[in-house]
Amino acid sequence: MNLQGLIVCRNLLDEEIFTGAADEFEIGARLIERAENLGLSGNLYRSYLIYLLAHEPNLISTTIEIHGGLIGDDLREIFTHDIEILLPILRGEFKSDLKILNNYKPTVANKIFSGLLECLETIATAQGIADVFIERYKKFGYGDIATYRAFRWDGKLIGVKHFETIRLDDLIGYAHQKELLTGNTTAFVNGKPANNVLLVGARGTGKSSSVKALVNEFYSSGLRLLQITKPQLKFLPEIMEALRKFMSKRFIIFMDDISFDESETEYKYLKSAIEGGVESRPENVLIYATSNRRHLIRETWRDRNDEQEEIYRDDSTNETISLSDRFGLIIHYYSPTQAEYLEIIRSMLRKRGIELDGETLRLEGLRWEMSHSGRNGRTAQQFVNYYLGQR
Repeated sequence: MNLQGLIVCRNLLDEEIFTGAADEFEIGARLIERAENLGLSGNLYRSYLIYLLAHEPNLISTTIEIHGGLIGDDLREIFTHDIEILLPILRGEFKSDLKILNNYKPTVANKIFSGLLECLETIATAQGIADVFIERYKKFGYGDIATYRAFRWDGKLIGVKHFETIRLDDLIGYAHQKELLTGNTTAFVNGKPANNVLLVGARGTGKSSSVKALVNEFYSSGLRLLQITKPQLKFLPEIMEALRKFMSKRFIIFMDDISFDESETEYKYLKSAIEGGVESRPENVLIYATSNRRHLIRETWRDRNDEQEEIYRDDSTNETISLSDRFGLIIHYYSPTQAEYLEIIRSMLRKRGIELDGETLRLEGLRWEMSHSGRNGRTAQQFVNYYLGQR
């Protein structure tokens, strides 16, 4: 394979599989290893090349991200030129003497990637294939951004492999809260003005689950989630700069169960990131946080009585409530009524094909509630787990 004519995809020249720098058996061993690790199937030369084009960064994919989905006509033409060179491999015309490489079946196939392979099988021209990849870059991005829905921060974005599959329909009740949340998020992914969100309420009411469900609902619209911890707030400028490189995507920076003591200063980083910093927050980033407290900065009666220490009491009060005020949308999650609590249990059991009569449900559900941490969705889920485990 002579790939020296590549222009924007020259990173492929670093792959010995395509340059012939290794012998056939060494290439075969590497391809099979990658097929098993990545779930590649069929002609492995073709599958691995498509994987590299979809996953590894190149000038096309990075340009589309930086400029929010835009690509110049000349750059598109150069990309088509490269695809023309790669066309024999992309059509599956390049065969190996090791026949197993020409139609390999991995132990576990990558279903998402298989969809891309099937799509490209129906397209024969370089222009058509180039357009497929460009549209994929616009919709899903490249690399881990295209692969994962949620991330954590460790000096860089780290994909969460086993993200919860929860959907909004799985959360029983709270219709008004979900309407507010989805409305704000819909505006955000559509590039319209939207607010940072604070979800406040009793424990176990589904605040965190609601945010996670949003990512599953809006993933195909370009929404991703980045969860950070309170100690990581000091890295927010660095995090914002990293997310600014993916302008065709929308990111929710998520902080779960957050509150601060007055002695903790991390909240100042959060205030600055939301509103008031020298550098503006990227337009593709919003901050969603959950808390059991309406006012995120803890204040005691001792603080209020300590007038000798604080001369300007109003200034101190404004400082403690100003963080919450920076969230444009505050959604309250209340503990369910007894009827709502029992309905949550009923719905969870129905999804498992179990229907309890009303009296048994009431007696068993309320008995469980009284011996546990109160009436909420978490307690209902724990009861359902117990009930199913005893069957």
